Amino acid sequence: MLALRTRFQPFRALSSVTTAVPQIDNSSDFLSRVPHRKHPGILHIKLARLPEEAQDAVHVLLKKSPVRQLQEHVTSLSSYLWSRKRPSEDKDLREKAVDLEKMFKEKSHIESDLNIFQKEEKLKNEVLNSLRKNTYHWQPLSYTEQIGLVYLAARFDGGFAAVFRVLQEIHQRVPEFSPKTLMDFGSGIGSVIWAAHSIWGKNLKEYMCIDTSASMNTLSELVLKGGSEKGEMHISGVHFRQFLPVSPKVQFDLVVSAYSLNELPNFAERERVIQTLWRKTGGFLVLVENGTQEGHQLLMEARDIVLKASDKEVWDHRPACVFAPCPHQMECPKLAGNSQIPCNFLQQYQPLKFSWNPSARWEKFSFLVFSRGPVGENDRHWPRVIGPVLRRTRHVHCNMCCSDGKLHHDVITARRHGKDLYRCARKCEWGDRLPSMTANPGTDKTHYDEETTSL
Repeated sequence: MLALRTRFQPFRALSSVTTAVPQIDNSSDFLSRVPHRKHPGILHIKLARLPEEAQDAVHVLLKKSPVRQLQEHVTSLSSYLWSRKRPSEDKDLREKAVDLEKMFKEKSHIESDLNIFQKEEKLKNEVLNSLRKNTYHWQPLSYTEQIGLVYLAARFDGGFAAVFRVLQEIHQRVPEFSPKTLMDFGSGIGSVIWAAHSIWGKNLKEYMCIDTSASMNTLSELVLKGGSEKGEMHISGVHFRQFLPVSPKVQFDLVVSAYSLNELPNFAERERVIQTLWRKTGGFLVLVENGTQEGHQLLMEARDIVLKASDKEVWDHRPACVFAPCPHQMECPKLAGNSQIPCNFLQQYQPLKFSWNPSARWEKFSFLVFSRGPVGENDRHWPRVIGPVLRRTRHVHCNMCCSDGKLHHDVITARRHGKDLYRCARKCEWGDRLPSMTANPGTDKTHYDEETTSL
């Protein structure tokens, strides 16, 4: 029981006390057509799998690759990518240097027998040494042919799973959206191509893949050809470029950037790229990053860039709307206070069939989806489940991000909230949406009835 309290303590610390009791939102009468276990708020996928053609191509490529000790290289690269941080900004470094200089001067530990020039030089060296030791040294990644193959073995399956889960949500919530064109920024080994094709198939006619690494573009094309240069492309309409087209005149129905924002050298470049990606978006802009604090911060930075509409070069005047995961357009409540808990989600997937891989893994990721104009007006207010759902006898604990821009910890019972909402809540998982709306204002959420047993 103590472990369960500890598990939910960070979410409760961020949760607010509401003055309304959520009730089932069955305005579209979905419960007359589907059972509770299939309610439209369920978005998680039990097990994401790379298409067999992609898996076979990977094994063909790695079988004839010159890389030795592949498992060790995969482990090392995966750990490095997961711990990767944003590059430090020059402005932040200057501010930190000024603070360090003040601190060292106050300590007055520089020898008094030194002349003023020697003292200044020693102070300067101490500040620089301290900055070197305490500053993250970001370096751009150079994907050679061999590193590309290691990346293919390390990240193809997990990256595919996260992107597939996000794109599947768009497909499920907006079934009428049928993209014809897609642009993938930082396309790498082609996870986005395979995920999008798995969902929309031949409806997608054009894939514009952009990656500065010629080696990665070549590798992505080889995977599409089954691992052989003489093979035929499994997916047609794929084009590769090394530079991002900046003209806003040509838009794409779907624009995606997955695990790429952290490869940009500074905020100014990230801002330029995000603005360009939004200009090129005709339908949805999808951003996916690691489910770490850094990944979440990158997405919130992009959120501000798009929503604050600081871009002066506007061709498409349809407003930017947050489609997912947020049920609101206010500041992320997880950024409030001193919280270090990122907004992230989990997707189980079948990893590539290497001897060291288990039968299933989990990808932890953060994501953000913008739409051109409001989409899905009837259910945009449904809260998002942002943590594990704790099922107990006659009650369910749900931690959710709600349309009021706050985090709520709801204890849902059949007696207080109705059998329909209770059954839907029991079928929800982390990342799903609960089909509920706020009603009965004036009721204190913190009052649990006698059906609720304490942890």
